[in-house]
Formats: sequence, C-alpha cells, structure tokens
Amino acid sequence: MTEIASNLFSRRSLLRVFAATAVVAAPSYSNAFGLLKGAGDIRRIRMYSGRTGESIDTIYWIEGNYIPEVMKEINHFMRDWRTGDVKSMDPRNVDIMAAAHRLMDLSEPYMLLSGYRSPKTNAMLRSQSGGVAKNSLHLVGQAADLRLKSRSVNQMAKAASACAAGGVGRYSRSDFVHMDCGAVRSWGA
Repeated sequence: MTEIASNLFSRRSLLRVFAATAVVAAPSYSNAFGLLKGAGDIRRIRMYSGRTGESIDTIYWIEGNYIPEVMKEINHFMRDWRTGDVKSMDPRNVDIMAAAHRLMDLSEPYMLLSGYRSPKTNAMLRSQSGGVAKNSLHLVGQAADLRLKSRSVNQMAKAASACAAGGVGRYSRSDFVHMDCGAVRSWGA
C-alpha cells in the first residue's frame, strides 16, 4: 500500500466510510452518487479477473478528485482481455460499481467478466448470443459485467438499482449482473 493510501486510513476517515454505508441513494440522476458523496475522503474499488488472473484493490478518488494514475490502472484492468485493447472507462460507472459494493457491505472483490469490449469482440459475442447489444455500452467504456460468490444476482441487482444511476441487467442463468452508467433502466430475471 502506498504511503498516501495508508495515511488515508485514519480513524476519522474509516469512521466516515463506515457511516456512509447507511446513506440512501437519491432518486434522480443528478444526485445518483449520493451514496458516495457522503462517503468521506475516499472511494475504493475491488475486482479480480478470472480471465487474466489480475486483481485490483485501489482507492481511485480522494477528497473530491479522481486520481488520474489510478484511473489509468482501472482502464488497463478493465480492458478487452481478448484483444488487449484499452479504453478510458467512464468514472461514473466505477462510482456505480463502488456504491453498489458498499451497499452490500462486503469485502469480497467483484469478479469482472467484461468491462471494455472492442468492436471485434462485441461482434464475435453477438454472433454467439442474442443477449449482446449491437451498440453495447461496453463499446464506449460505460459498462461492466460482474459476479460475486457471496451474493446472488438479485442481491447485486438490487444494490445497483438502489443507486438509480444507470442500467442494471440480471443474467441469472449466467450468474452475473450488468451495471452501466447509461439511462436508468433494468432488465432480466
């Protein structure tokens, strides 16, 4: 852990983070990140990729600002693992993922199934499945497909929906939840 990150974990900062877990999300998009606005001085994301074997557990936002170097690490982590292509991920989507994670009150990292998708990968997946959108938000770095061992698809989807900040898709048969920062909507069972 870096010196900056270890200094952030003062008793006061930790108390603010824990207190923020009880905050309820605001109902409109302009206030969609209410869960995180009261979260104190830091925002954190935890994920691992079964595809690449990589993991990330990082603070990406401190005192009102995204950390550019860390966002680059997140972009690389969420790259199209099939092609190696990297896209700048929309920080709003990382915020939704972090807020949903905080609502579920767990330390288990998300398993990232799909972040950015290149047009080539998206076309290949569309040819194999009817559930892949032609103009997927994965193509523009605004979506992620995630799984947790300790939470059901419904639990994850409810937490993401509580953020009222984007699309939430339930894929129960495939055991994952799609989260994006597009229009507020939901689908799947």
